[in-house]
Amino acid sequence: MPPFQHPHSCPRQITVQELNQPSVTEFTLLGFASNPRTNPLLFTFFLVFYLLILVSNSLPITLIHQDTRLHTPMYFFTSVLPLLDMGHTTTTAPQMLVHILSKRRAISFARCVAQMYIFLLFEITESWLFTIMFMDRYVAICHPLRYKVIMSHWMCLLMVGICAAYGVVGGLSYTFFAMHFPYCGLNEIDHYFCEVPVVLKLACAVTCLNDLVDFITGFNVIVVPLSLIVLVYVNIFATIMKICSAQGQIKAFSTCTSHITVVTMFAILCIITYMSPGSDSLSNNGKKMALLYNIATAFLNPVIYSLRNKDVKNAFLKLM
Repeated sequence: MPPFQHPHSCPRQITVQELNQPSVTEFTLLGFASNPRTNPLLFTFFLVFYLLILVSNSLPITLIHQDTRLHTPMYFFTSVLPLLDMGHTTTTAPQMLVHILSKRRAISFARCVAQMYIFLLFEITESWLFTIMFMDRYVAICHPLRYKVIMSHWMCLLMVGICAAYGVVGGLSYTFFAMHFPYCGLNEIDHYFCEVPVVLKLACAVTCLNDLVDFITGFNVIVVPLSLIVLVYVNIFATIMKICSAQGQIKAFSTCTSHITVVTMFAILCIITYMSPGSDSLSNNGKKMALLYNIATAFLNPVIYSLRNKDVKNAFLKLM
C-alpha cells in the first residue's frame, strides 16, 4: 500500500559534503542481519515460503479455471486476487533471496524506481479490488434476483480494469513525486526492497512536499476504500438482519466472513506500518511489518478465501 510520511521525520540536515557529491546511481539494500552461519538457513526459510506462496495462489486460479461451476463473478474476483498477491511478492522476494547469499547487495537507481512502481501498482490495485469484492457481495445479498444481470461478465472485467487503471496511475504518480528529488551522498537503504518512505529518507532535499502527497495518496488508497467497504457492509448487515430464518442469516453472513477477515488483516497491518504515530520504516520493526503485509498476507489470502471454501474444496477433489 502507498505509505504515509510522518511530519516529525520530514526535515533532514543535508551536509555540504553530501550536496557536493555526485548523484546516486545505485543503492545498497542492507536487508536483514548478515551472518554467514545463519544466511543459508534464512535463505532456505524464505525460499520455501515463497514457493508455498506461488503454489497456494496458483491452486485456486487453476481450480476456478477448470471447474465450470466456479465461473461466477465472486470466484472471478477471487481468481484475480492471487495474481496480485503473486505479483507484489515476486517483485521483492527473489531479489531478497539473492541478496541474502550475496556479499554485494546493490540495486541500480533505475531498478529501484521500477521496483517501487511495480510494488505500488499491485498494492493499489489490490486495495481497490477488495472494495469491488465487497460490492459483489452487496449485490448478491441485497439484490439477488438481479445479481446475474448487474454482475455480468463485461461488468466484472470493467471493474477489474478500473482497479488496474487506478493502480497504474496511482503508482506512477506517487513514484514520480518520490523520485523527483535529488539523491546524493547516502545510498544505504535499511530494508530488503525499495519502499518509497525508506528511499525518501536518503533524498538530498527536504521532503515536506511529499507529506502532502503521501496524505492524499494514502487517503485515496486506504481511507476511501475502507470507508466504502464499511458503508457497503452496513447495508449488507441491515439486509441480513431482515432475513426471517436464523439459518438464512448465518448462510448469508458466511459469504462475507472471508472478505472481512482478509480486509481487516490487510488494513490493520498497513495502518500500523504507515499511519501509527512514531512509526519508522527504517527500523527492524518496519522490515518485519513489511514481511507481514507483503509475504505473510500473500500466503494467507488463498487459504482464507479459497481453501476454506466448500465449492473450491469440491473442485479440488474433482480435479484430483
